[in-house]
Amino acid sequence: MLAVDDVDLAVEVGSVHAVVGENGAGKSTLMSMLYGLHRPDTGTVARHGHPVQLHSPLDAIGHGLGMVHQHFKLFEPLTVAENVVYRAEPRRWGLLDSRAAVRRVEELADRFGLDVDPHARVADLPLGVRQRVEILKALHREADVLVLDEPTAVLTPGEVDSLFTVLRSMAASGTAVVIVTHKVQEVLALSDAVTVLRDGRVSGRFTTASTTATELVEAMIGRGLRPARNPRARAGTRSGEGQDDRAILVVRDLRVPPAGSGPGVRGISLSVRAGEVVGIAGVSGNGQRELVECIVGLRRQDTGAILLKGVPVQGLSVRARRRRGVAHVPEDRPGQGTAATLSVADNLALGHHRSAPRSRRGWLSPRVVRASAADAVRRMGIRAASVDAPVGSLSGGNAQKVVMARELEHEADLMVVEQPTQGVDVGAGEQIHRLLLERRAAGAAVLLVSYEISELQALADRVVVVRDGVVTAEFAAADATEADLGSAMSA
Repeated sequence: MLAVDDVDLAVEVGSVHAVVGENGAGKSTLMSMLYGLHRPDTGTVARHGHPVQLHSPLDAIGHGLGMVHQHFKLFEPLTVAENVVYRAEPRRWGLLDSRAAVRRVEELADRFGLDVDPHARVADLPLGVRQRVEILKALHREADVLVLDEPTAVLTPGEVDSLFTVLRSMAASGTAVVIVTHKVQEVLALSDAVTVLRDGRVSGRFTTASTTATELVEAMIGRGLRPARNPRARAGTRSGEGQDDRAILVVRDLRVPPAGSGPGVRGISLSVRAGEVVGIAGVSGNGQRELVECIVGLRRQDTGAILLKGVPVQGLSVRARRRRGVAHVPEDRPGQGTAATLSVADNLALGHHRSAPRSRRGWLSPRVVRASAADAVRRMGIRAASVDAPVGSLSGGNAQKVVMARELEHEADLMVVEQPTQGVDVGAGEQIHRLLLERRAAGAAVLLVSYEISELQALADRVVVVRDGVVTAEFAAADATEADLGSAMSA
């Protein structure tokens, strides 16, 4: 099967065109070809009716194509202006003309409504502003086609609204905007046209004004969506009511040094009971990473206590905490969740390789490792050439399924889950939500870190808002509105 097979995509000047599809449908491959990162076997790319050769990103930039990646490509120690003009610098006497660079950024920011300080260091900027810097980089290179990959993945609701305003303004000025996303409601709110990919082929083309969320989802996954929701949250009952109130996790006045330029953790206390999902809401970089890594044993705290089923675990290794019933689905899949060069089977065995049935008397059984992996691949619907394929060859969503399958097999008392559906299509996201709620129903405690307010509302019993390294608000999920949470996250 081809990653992209006989795909036609036409993007009109002055429009917003959405490209959607399941994980592994071919979206990333198609966008990589548009930006010169991959070469197609056959077919052509044309600009204004004239074929162009795109052998590298420099070729794409030269033909007016710009791309904003999901993971931003910025130099944090440099200023906004220095990042924007990098490799296309205005010069004076052979040196960077800093004043001209600042003027250029101010001109573009004013023209397109992008509120940024050209003198600010990127390291000090929130993610929403960093994204504007990426857009300015493309505009500085005079891009009139802008491709954005999962542009709202880590933005607050307010930042999403601001981004949409900017993109509509750009389209109105004649820029062709292409967004690659899994978020159907955002597609309906922003785009003019939609192309749906499934199994590398176009499965549907729609004019947004005349389509519905149901039609788009059916074109993406071949069936309607059956959203999973926390039954207690839906019923509006109080957290813990009718359940075992025994706390699985207790965090008391935890203080953790920052990882980079963020605030770290500055005195957080929280608890998660058996059969309860507690959501952590907040803009990325407000201490969530340090909190989670400290709970699972990847980072040491300065002060405070972490109790698992009433027993202090601070000072214990990751392995020791896993033995005591902790599972972890990290946000950083490539860096912490998977080993890209190892096979799907080997990744699924990580953390289980010392125990039966994979290991007997200290010896690992390759046959059992592969058989267990084949079962997980079938059960989770992981798209891989085989269980021997390296995880690095999988799409991001399928790699996430590998991590989820491995951690769910642990049947842990405490599941610490970060961004479980980031980069995951709606069908896979529905499946992951159901699996997490099944663990809750089985009596597990789930600590869920998500930047998606709708995900927290659907899954959590309680939502704790973290800002600047402290808890600033707590809500019963059944009563929390998007406005409440968004305001608490960004106030």
